[in-house]
Amino acid sequence: MTALHHLTAAELSAAYAGGTLSPVDAAKAVLARIDAWEPKINAMYRLNPEAALASAKASESRWRAGSALSPLDGVPVTIKENLATKGDPAPIGTRANENLPPAAADCPPAARVREAGCVILGKTTMPDYGMLSSGLSSLHGITRNPWRLDRNPSGSSSGAGAAAAAGCGPLHLGTDIGGSVRLPAAHCGVFALKPSLGRIPTYPPYIGRVAGPMTRTVLDTAMLMNVATKPDARDFMSLPYHPFDYARALENIDASHAKGLRIGFLPDMNVGLAVHPEVRAAAQSAARALEAAGAVVEEIPSFLTAAMLDGMCRFLEARLHNDCAALAPERRAKLLPFVLEWCTWRAKDFSGRDVMAAYNTYVAMREATVSACEPYDYVLSPTSPILPYEAELPCPGNDPHNALPHIAFTVAYNMSEQPAASLNWTASADGLPNNDGGLPVGVQVIGHRFDDAGVLKLARVLEQLRPKQRAWPEPV
Repeated sequence: MTALHHLTAAELSAAYAGGTLSPVDAAKAVLARIDAWEPKINAMYRLNPEAALASAKASESRWRAGSALSPLDGVPVTIKENLATKGDPAPIGTRANENLPPAAADCPPAARVREAGCVILGKTTMPDYGMLSSGLSSLHGITRNPWRLDRNPSGSSSGAGAAAAAGCGPLHLGTDIGGSVRLPAAHCGVFALKPSLGRIPTYPPYIGRVAGPMTRTVLDTAMLMNVATKPDARDFMSLPYHPFDYARALENIDASHAKGLRIGFLPDMNVGLAVHPEVRAAAQSAARALEAAGAVVEEIPSFLTAAMLDGMCRFLEARLHNDCAALAPERRAKLLPFVLEWCTWRAKDFSGRDVMAAYNTYVAMREATVSACEPYDYVLSPTSPILPYEAELPCPGNDPHNALPHIAFTVAYNMSEQPAASLNWTASADGLPNNDGGLPVGVQVIGHRFDDAGVLKLARVLEQLRPKQRAWPEPV
């Protein structure tokens, strides 16, 4: 039998409905799993077992009375630290904010999962201000990759990615402004969706910033989308709400769904870090699988330039430098030194013209991205150009003057507001102790703006076409 902590949200929901499993049993199993993994991976910022078990008991009563709040009632979920939950502090990963008061209210995604009856286990870790694709934080320390503890889970939804791979609950909510749910998904071997901007209401909203599900299966993400997409007036950038059942849309989706689809295959952005040979091979394998299923696959050239990527980095540096400059000196001194150097070394001298030039780069990137994707139903690419890097590093290469060379495949779709998902395809050839494979290698599916359901459908096809997946890591 599948261990309780390995059951998906869909399996738990069906078991609750059938009376064969209690939300209390599931919560206890996941909490035990967290206890086993936490000393090794450090994925949780705050854990509240008492509240989780109380929530599970309430859910158990509702299922027995036939009054479940939703299909996800009683299903365990974690929430990224920067997504505010009432009564918990949200220091955004940095010691500079360690004394901030608790949040007065749930942010929209947290409010929706609470209303749906989900069992909130606690908050997951992230790096300082979410401005690193890493598990390194001045507040939380080092979050590690469950597949290999000397490897980075990536970020900034580092704790969510690590927790998902470790079996610390089936549902996880992260955020993404440049790849922050997709990169951890790729490096931790799980699934994540960066929805169209505004599809999941968030607060506070910002250019390119979304909340997104991180799960082990495409169906679980679809179930979480059913809950998280419900409206919230606090997000003035949110899309008009139209009820849609993302989970039902996946019913009967098989390889035949790919027949006739036009797929643009983007194997290399030719900017940022070079694509690792095994990453390229995995993406090519996925493209061939779609072609064999009847899709029309056409390789496309990069639409991103080095100037665009650098301009986007300048924009993000200027944004964080503005925040850091407003801190009192004693708080600024608590920042991760790498992050402070990254956002200061050139942004301290930016003029208004420099900042506007960086903003205009965002506009140019958005135009180029939409134009490149327009001829195709979907685009397929690697998610990250590299395999998981060293756990202790804030970025690949450890250079604060070149901190984001690995986001070239992901950041453009934040700026274009298009939905994009990362799905594990295979494992690298590097053997692991006590396991039969190497490090996770993910592929990315990109759709047109607003076509979140279509991205999930194609991801479901790839989920069925991909090579056999290995067993999840264990806390040895």
